[in-house]
Amino acid sequence: MVKDSSKTLNRTFAALADPTRRRILAHLAGGDQCVTDLARPYAMSLPAVSKHLRVLENAGLLRRRRYGRVHEMQLEAKPLKQAAQWVAKLPQILGGIPRSVSRLFGNDEQATVQKGGEVTGCVQSVWRTWS
Repeated sequence: MVKDSSKTLNRTFAALADPTRRRILAHLAGGDQCVTDLARPYAMSLPAVSKHLRVLENAGLLRRRRYGRVHEMQLEAKPLKQAAQWVAKLPQILGGIPRSVSRLFGNDEQATVQKGGEVTGCVQSVWRTWS
């Protein structure tokens, strides 16, 4: 089970790493579209767009339905939800890191992490990149 979940996350994040694929998913968030409609806004060939769609399909982010010659793509939200849940856990995983960073800046009050995990001072901008 853990291996399947890990594979799903790896494929999801690999697929989301490309800006073209992220834009395709954003288009599909508005509803199902055929491949030619999805390809229209991009300055690339239809086969190139199809390669991006295959990566998204292999990651489980898309479902393809065929109606004769027309291929319609549908967004699959489950892998995105799993990725979002994993990202939401990052502050817990990285919980000790802000304290370590605050030590880099010394013990002055501007570089402290207060009880309850509230981040203040110089560390705040670093923490924002993690949260």
